[in-house]
Amino acid sequence: MAVKVGIIVTNQTQFSLANWSGFVCRSSLLTFGFLKQSDMKYSPIPSQLFTTNRQKLSRQLKGNSVAIFNSNDIMPTNADGTMPFRQNNDLFYLSGVDQEESILLLFPDSPTEKFKEVLFLKKTSEEIAIWEGEKLTKERATEVSGINTIMWLEDFNKSLNAIIYEAEHIYLNDNEHLRAGNKVETADDRFRKWCKAEYPLHRYERVAPIMHELRAVKEAEEVDLMQQACDITAKGVERILKFIKPGVMEYEIEAELMHEFLRNRSRGFAYSPIIAAGSNACVLHYIENNQRVEDGDIILMDFGAEYANYASDLTRSVPANGKFTERQKEIYTAVLTVMKQATAILRPGITLPIYHQKVGEMMTEQLLKLNLLSEEEVRNQDPAWPAYKKYFMHGTSHYIGLDVHDVGSWTKPLRAGNVFTVEPGIYIREENLGIRLENDILIGEEKNVDLMAKIPLEIEEIEAAMQA
Repeated sequence: MAVKVGIIVTNQTQFSLANWSGFVCRSSLLTFGFLKQSDMKYSPIPSQLFTTNRQKLSRQLKGNSVAIFNSNDIMPTNADGTMPFRQNNDLFYLSGVDQEESILLLFPDSPTEKFKEVLFLKKTSEEIAIWEGEKLTKERATEVSGINTIMWLEDFNKSLNAIIYEAEHIYLNDNEHLRAGNKVETADDRFRKWCKAEYPLHRYERVAPIMHELRAVKEAEEVDLMQQACDITAKGVERILKFIKPGVMEYEIEAELMHEFLRNRSRGFAYSPIIAAGSNACVLHYIENNQRVEDGDIILMDFGAEYANYASDLTRSVPANGKFTERQKEIYTAVLTVMKQATAILRPGITLPIYHQKVGEMMTEQLLKLNLLSEEEVRNQDPAWPAYKKYFMHGTSHYIGLDVHDVGSWTKPLRAGNVFTVEPGIYIREENLGIRLENDILIGEEKNVDLMAKIPLEIEEIEAAMQA
C-alpha cells in the first residue's frame, strides 16, 4: 500500500568535494533494493567465495599496492524518485555486499594487519531503519564478506590518509567494456578524479583488466548461482508455453515471466526482455513488446532471470498456435543444427575470432541448403561482411556472469570455467520470420555443461509442452 512519506537527507562528508555527491534524497515508496543483507531475496552466499576472489585479486596486484572499489550510485528518475539499486559488479564479486554507499579497500602488503582489507559502509541508525530498512551492521558485514575490518563511511577520509602513504601503487576502477557508453559519471569516476588530485604522486594502475580475467573464470559457487538463475528461467518457460496462444499480447507473455521470476526469489529480468511475434522477430533489439500475437506467428523470446546479481540469457522461438509449419520447422532445424555444432567447438583453447569464423561457415552451409544463399554469392562475398550476414548478422556467443554481456578477453584462448551463450539465428524479413535459439554453456575441462539443458529445445519438445 502507499504511505505518506518524508524525506531522509544523508550527509556524506567523505572526500569533501563539491562534485562528489552532495546529499542523497529518496522516498520510502521505493524500498526495492534497500533490504538488509540478511533479508535479500536470494539465499545467503558463503563468504568464502568472496574471500577466495579477494585472494585471487591480491596475487595479481603489484607489490605494495592499494585497490579501491566504490558501490554504484542510486540513480534518480524525477522528483524524489529513484531507480532500483544495482550493485557494482566488481565490489559485489569481491565482498558480497549488496548495499549502496559502500567502499572496499584492499592493501595486501599493509604493515598493519587490520588495513589489509577494509570495508567502509554507510552508518546505520534507528531513523534510517524506519525509513529505508535496516542496513548492514559491522558484525553482519563481516559474516557476509569475510572481512574483519569494517568501518563507517564517514571515517573514510582520515582512514585513507593513514593508509595511502604506506603504498606505492593505487589501483582504481573504471567501466571498461566494449559496449559501454559511459555517458553517466559514476562513483568510481568521481573517486578517480578526487584521488588523483588528493594524492598526485602515487603510481596509478588500472584494475579493470585484472578483474576481467578473474571474473571470466567462474568459481563453483558462482556456477551454482548461475544455475539457479537458469532454473528460474526454466520455470518461466514452462509457464509461458502453456499460456501462449493466438490473440495474447506480447506484454502479457512478459508479465507471465515476471510473475514466475519474482515468485522464485529473482529480482526479475537480467536485461530488457524481447517478446517478438511475427515480423518483430526480425528486429534484433525489439523491446516494445506491445503487439498482438497472431495465428501462424513465430514468437521469438529472448529473456533470462537474474539471481543474486548473476544473469541467465535464453532465447526460444515458438509457434503461436502450438504447431510449427513445415517452413518454420525447416528454418528452426537449420538454426538448431548450427547451435549444436557451435556448442561442440566452444572448447578450451579456441579463440572467439576463430570460433565465430567457424560458426559463420556452419551457418553458410545451412543457408545454402535452404536456398537462401547461392554458391555464387558465397564465392563473391566480401570477407569483411560475409554473405551469411544477410540472414545472421550478429555474433554467436558472449561471456555471461554478473553481467549478461560479461567481461572477459575476446582475443585470448577460452578456458575451462568460462560461461558463454550460444545463440545463432536466421532472420528472413521478406517472410516475417525470425528464429533464434540460445542456451548458456559452461566450458569444462572434459566436456561442456549446458546450464539450460532441462528447457525444451527440440521441435517435438516445444510442441508437446504447448499442447500439455
